[in-house]
Amino acid sequence: MTRDRPPATYTPVAAPATPGSVPAGSRLPVLLELLGVTLRLGLTSFGGPIAHLGYFHQEYVVRRRWLDEGRYADLVALCQFLPGPASSQVGIAVGMLRAGLLGGIVSWLGFTLPSAVALALFARTLQGADITGSGWLRGLLIVAVAVVAQAVWSMGKSLAPDRERATLAVAAAVVTLTWPSAVTQVAVIAAAGVLGWALLPRDETPGGPAATAATGLPSRRGALVASILFFGLLVGLPLLRALTGIPALAVLESFYRAGSLVFGGGHVVLPLLQSAVVPPGWVSDAQFLAGYGAAQAVPGPLFTFSAYLGTAMGGWAYGALALVAVFLPSFFLVAGALPFWEGLRRRAGIAAALRGVNAGVVGILLAALYEPIWTKAILAPPHVAPALVAFALLSFWKVPPWAVVVFSALVGTLLPRVE
Repeated sequence: MTRDRPPATYTPVAAPATPGSVPAGSRLPVLLELLGVTLRLGLTSFGGPIAHLGYFHQEYVVRRRWLDEGRYADLVALCQFLPGPASSQVGIAVGMLRAGLLGGIVSWLGFTLPSAVALALFARTLQGADITGSGWLRGLLIVAVAVVAQAVWSMGKSLAPDRERATLAVAAAVVTLTWPSAVTQVAVIAAAGVLGWALLPRDETPGGPAATAATGLPSRRGALVASILFFGLLVGLPLLRALTGIPALAVLESFYRAGSLVFGGGHVVLPLLQSAVVPPGWVSDAQFLAGYGAAQAVPGPLFTFSAYLGTAMGGWAYGALALVAVFLPSFFLVAGALPFWEGLRRRAGIAAALRGVNAGVVGILLAALYEPIWTKAILAPPHVAPALVAFALLSFWKVPPWAVVVFSALVGTLLPRVE
């Protein structure tokens, strides 16, 4: 999925009298209201991150007037600038502006839990079952081909539209396919950022007047603490994992790293998670792609796929651990960036580096389309036909993803079995 950045001017939350902020003594009713609103959004928001942002706009700006147009647009721009799931980060930011850190947590819980619980239940249903060769499973694997192909197509048009960025994307795919590993993916992202900073033009930085002081934002001291925690865990968790060998710590580190390095949309988390959980044998390729296919059929953020993976690996506890770990960077990043966003958004070099990173992740996703998705899903010529049909339904007919998933699972039962 792509993330369209609307031009925006930041209008900060000013005082408890503004719609977006709430006096401390009345936070409990507001938290309950937040939970109810976000839970309904989590149950009904199909269609991916761009659609989620549309639902949020209707609910938070048009219906409830918690934010004005400018403030909401600027939150969207900030969350597109950060790594991680943009729609979830916007929800977290709205919750924080509404009721502080606890508001951000409640907002995230409401939007995330419905799909996380559904995917964890799906993982529990598959545990102990022999799904090898199942027709419906083949259909889920095939729909993953169509979903990722559609994501590469749309992201490529948006994030690599010119010769320079298209070249970066192809180079990233070549490197990722030649030396497949989690380390390679991190190196590709870093190199793409450096090349973007050095080579890409610097004429796309968003403008707008400077923001005034904002009392409803996290303090700069709190933002600094959040930033230190983000980078400290990103660097420290791999060291602790290597020193201790504790399985739960390995899961925490793998999913935290994936949540920290995703630029360009929810589908980009696919290769990062695949390289983290399949090579160690935590889940099989078939389990991984079956869950990814099922994730297209549920509302809410695609990152809740982590709940499926964790549950498949070690039951409910690991499901909860993986879910929290993959979203934890988003809390640190939103809290750390909100007070500094006005300055960051005006730095042309940072904007150019981000455009390079986004082109690089298109290449990483292109590589993932071939390995593991195509190589594991398309085992015979008859499998290509339903993949093409699913791609056409998603890309040209705009059929909802959940309907395409159901269609593909049914078609899969009719395909000849390939050993």
